[in-house]
Amino acid sequence: MQRRRVLSSLGAWLGTATLSGWSADALAQADNRIVLGQSAPFSGPAEQLGVQYHLGAKLYFDDLNAKGGVNGRQIEIRRLDDGYEPERCVANTRQLIADGVFALFGYVGTATGLAALPLATEAKVPFFAPLSGAQGLREPFNRYVIHVRASYFDETAAIVRQTTSTGIRKIAVFHQNDAYGKSGLEGVVRALKERELAPVATATVERNSTDVSQAVTDILAAHPEAIVQVGAYKACASFIRVARQKGYSGTFYNVSFVGTQALLEELGAQAKGVVVSQVMPFPYAPATNLSREYIALHKDQQGIAPNYSGMEGFVAAKVFVEALRRAGRTPNRDAFIAAVETMKGVDLGGFPVDFGPDRHMGSRFVEMTLLTADGKVRR
Repeated sequence: MQRRRVLSSLGAWLGTATLSGWSADALAQADNRIVLGQSAPFSGPAEQLGVQYHLGAKLYFDDLNAKGGVNGRQIEIRRLDDGYEPERCVANTRQLIADGVFALFGYVGTATGLAALPLATEAKVPFFAPLSGAQGLREPFNRYVIHVRASYFDETAAIVRQTTSTGIRKIAVFHQNDAYGKSGLEGVVRALKERELAPVATATVERNSTDVSQAVTDILAAHPEAIVQVGAYKACASFIRVARQKGYSGTFYNVSFVGTQALLEELGAQAKGVVVSQVMPFPYAPATNLSREYIALHKDQQGIAPNYSGMEGFVAAKVFVEALRRAGRTPNRDAFIAAVETMKGVDLGGFPVDFGPDRHMGSRFVEMTLLTADGKVRR
């Protein structure tokens, strides 16, 4: 399967340096490097989210470094596996901050991000481009948190707008039982309330679990016309499979965090008709200059296909580098954050971002995609 090829390629591509321990002294003496720290799931049921995001970011950084870096500096990512568990993420974050990383980059998940955020804030370390759309990471405003992607409120509003525009009124929500899932549920409830509607049923799954039998039973009992899913790919795929086996023929909607490529691989032909909201440019064809650049850099990466999670890492890396350029030849963290805030209406090649002193969410872009039985993603 593609996932095994990706994981095999991951070890070869990252090399042993990123997997071994780095001392604080080594990082502190890295005068010609900017070292970033990433805690994300590189094992367990959500591993593909961490793997793909990391590879997308590294694709951009490696190409940049081969061309001389930015302002004479190379960029490296130190990655640590948290298995999508907050306690492990906290330990990783403490280690990365103690090691002196310039910024925390590309954390994956809401619960993990919320656990790490107080540590980053206390240490005054930028918390850059987490793969999460949760409001809890956006409100209240935090100068050290910088988002590239749209929020789950943006995504769920678009999902509800599309479903209700087709006449659907009976919408259920299946969500992960944590801050991520609750943020998505809140977004659906808010969007439905604007239309004087409410979910006909809700049900949950625990993080890193695929035990969905009771959730399927509870939701199907309400006879929904559509089901919005707010979870990671394994649990959402399990729900879809069981629901289809029980005869459910309605439409499934997922937010972007599900991991589109991983969901496709989990479902196979059963992916047909599943809708996923996306917050990044289409990665499978050169629809924009940014997509063209991303795809071109993939041509020599055997077994690593372009995908949305990888595109998100790629875009995050590109935004980070632009801010680093603006911060000057001897950047510090405050100068870097100030540089991000100067990026008003910056076009990355068909994907604009817009930051400011009181606006640290660069994009509100959302579009819908449809999955097909033959493993494709259609816009």
